[in-house]
Amino acid sequence: METLELFVRIGIYTLMALVLVFALGVVTLRNLFHCALCLAAVLIGTAMLYVGLRADFLAAVQILIYVGAVMTLVIFVIMLTEHLGEKSIRQNNRQSPAAVISLSGIVVLLAALLLRTPWPVTDKALQAKASVMALGKALMGTYAFPFEVISVILIACLIGAIAIAKKDLPGEDVS
Repeated sequence: METLELFVRIGIYTLMALVLVFALGVVTLRNLFHCALCLAAVLIGTAMLYVGLRADFLAAVQILIYVGAVMTLVIFVIMLTEHLGEKSIRQNNRQSPAAVISLSGIVVLLAALLLRTPWPVTDKALQAKASVMALGKALMGTYAFPFEVISVILIACLIGAIAIAKKDLPGEDVS
């Protein structure tokens, strides 16, 4: 049993490393479409991590909502925008050094907080189980309004992307 546990740990750590590599691709690649594909890989890797941690419902939600809906919307918006691949558009900015310094500070702060925080594990916490039925009832009862607000925001983003893309069409009079 220890050998199986070792292989599972190695697999999870390898998956975490792959997710980090793709996350770096999201912020460093120059082609916006490639960045979106890397983001999709990060979201799929996160869903796989949820499976490894036995959170099957979260993995399904991650795939359905983020990979299925949000990434489809992001790639749709990228495809509607014509001028993203032009050579005249700058692909970087002067804020990179400030971003690296800020990121380093945040990493140090989070590491200090994580190392100083006690993480007690009680028997009650280990025995707690949330069923998919209870989560479904919460989403369709208590959290139905926030769920609908998010769907309205996503539809507004889609309509905004179409409106922006329509203004740039050749032969169209914007006035």
